[in-house]
Amino acid sequence: MSRRELAETICEHWGWVTASGALKLTACLKVLEELELQGDLQLPPKQKKASTERVRGAKHTMRTAEPDNKLVGKLSEVGPVELQIVAGGEEVKLWNEYLDRHHYLGYSKPFGCTLRYFIVSGKGLLGCVLLAGAAKAIKVRDEWIGWSRLRRQQNLPWVINNTRLLIFPWVEIPHLASHVLGQLARRVRQDWQTRWGYEPLLLESFVDPARYPGTCYRAAGWLELGSTTGMGLARAGCIYTSTPKTIYVKALSKDFRQRLCTGRLQGRVIE
Repeated sequence: MSRRELAETICEHWGWVTASGALKLTACLKVLEELELQGDLQLPPKQKKASTERVRGAKHTMRTAEPDNKLVGKLSEVGPVELQIVAGGEEVKLWNEYLDRHHYLGYSKPFGCTLRYFIVSGKGLLGCVLLAGAAKAIKVRDEWIGWSRLRRQQNLPWVINNTRLLIFPWVEIPHLASHVLGQLARRVRQDWQTRWGYEPLLLESFVDPARYPGTCYRAAGWLELGSTTGMGLARAGCIYTSTPKTIYVKALSKDFRQRLCTGRLQGRVIE
């Protein structure tokens, strides 16, 4: 039995799953490795992984055509603007390419539960949005929510992060970003439920104040909580070179705080 098979067996017997119903393999493997370091057990030897060099070298080789002219005008003039869930391999590749090419942070593969959106209108594609898991521990956010460390560990999946918001550089439509954020807050609970089997309660996002003032978040009704420390999550042997980011949050339910702070929330049930 490989380490992965062992972890799968343990997770299945213990019911150790994420809010979306997936087995917590990474967490289980970490626990097993810690127990091995303490001399409590001996794991099977690690299996060599196939080289990913070819895959990495081929990343985002697509180069789609881009408009020669800027799209300029009022929000009402570009027709209905909608968020379209990205589904299927070719759409994902296209979305990844746009983000890698035009977002200042580029593209890196998101982990865990995610949702990709294209911002679309009758004029075509206008931008991209990405949702993923929340930051594990942010002092200002956690104090504002008021949850204990245990409740944070248990209920963190019900907080999701708007990790990317990209309006394409050739699109100059005033109020477009705040309009998109408003749509996102109204529909994300149902979209997340459909994709991952549970409804999130809180949105968060981090904005680099050296680049952006965060106006679109405030205009969309998001609350500015303060700043991160810029230190990242401390890990032995790791050095972080990040800078403080402004944190914004948007409640998706009136009773979000009560539900996050009292009792363990139930996600997708595996039968």
